[in-house]
Amino acid sequence: MKAIVIEQYGGKEQLVEKEVSTPEIKSNQVLVELHATSINPIDWKLREGYLKEMLDFDFPIILGWDAAGVVKETGSDVQKFKVGDRVFARPELSRLGTYAEYTAIDEHVLSHLPDEISYEQAAAVPLAGLTARQCLVDFAEIKKGDKVLVHAGSGGVGHYAIQIAKSFGAYVAATASIKNKEWVEQLGVDRFINYQEEDFSEVLEDFDIVLDTLGGEVQEKSFGVLKKGGRLASIVQAPDEKMAEEYGVKAGFEWLEPDGEKLAQLANLMIEGKMISKVGHRFPLTEEGLREAHQLSESHHATGKIVITIP
Repeated sequence: MKAIVIEQYGGKEQLVEKEVSTPEIKSNQVLVELHATSINPIDWKLREGYLKEMLDFDFPIILGWDAAGVVKETGSDVQKFKVGDRVFARPELSRLGTYAEYTAIDEHVLSHLPDEISYEQAAAVPLAGLTARQCLVDFAEIKKGDKVLVHAGSGGVGHYAIQIAKSFGAYVAATASIKNKEWVEQLGVDRFINYQEEDFSEVLEDFDIVLDTLGGEVQEKSFGVLKKGGRLASIVQAPDEKMAEEYGVKAGFEWLEPDGEKLAQLANLMIEGKMISKVGHRFPLTEEGLREAHQLSESHHATGKIVITIP
């Protein structure tokens, strides 16, 4: 099969096209013929070698951990899926990812893909959508009427977080640049903050939940907009425990645990019209396509999700 691999850590030029063996599945896995995948920051962070102590994979490595496609083969223990099923998933982290024509996926992280949702729309969801859901639902225990601040509301995780929060009946504020104002507001944001002209920490107070996608100074200032008993979930760095204690809030760093049933809940939101994938950029499964996609993701100026189409 065709795949885009890295054979050593480094810049985007390490992404090279190769013919590799189609993965062999275990008894609890299915083989998925991929129609689309998407780019997430973990992809280029691993490519650069930033995560090598945590994810010590042998080379060559196929990056990518979003999958949408069709089941081609099932393991002997697989119960819920059959050949021909449309599916999507955030596979478990392994060195055989989704920048490829086929990938092996564990049954427990897989979800059926309803016919109403395209492969591109589906491929954008798993990692970013599940991350947003885990932060808001599992960690912050969001409920109707909560006031929620989402940083970088035009980003991959951010735009799903806005929609998930609104589906719970929350009041949502979001930061983004002015060029993304219109479509971020279309997601249902109650208070848009142009971070280039307005300091969120000076205009917001008494919030129940903050989703931190940026870290650093933004994370530090976020403590000040929370009420006592508020929750701060970060996807970039562990929050300062002393600050959390000082402000009387629950704060934590969230690392995604993939889950097929929770992914199915996000698919239901899409079918109900309560959540869309903003696919801002598309690239083909080629060496050049992946290099351009990584460069865009690293710039932090992508709008919505970057999707890779696999014909």
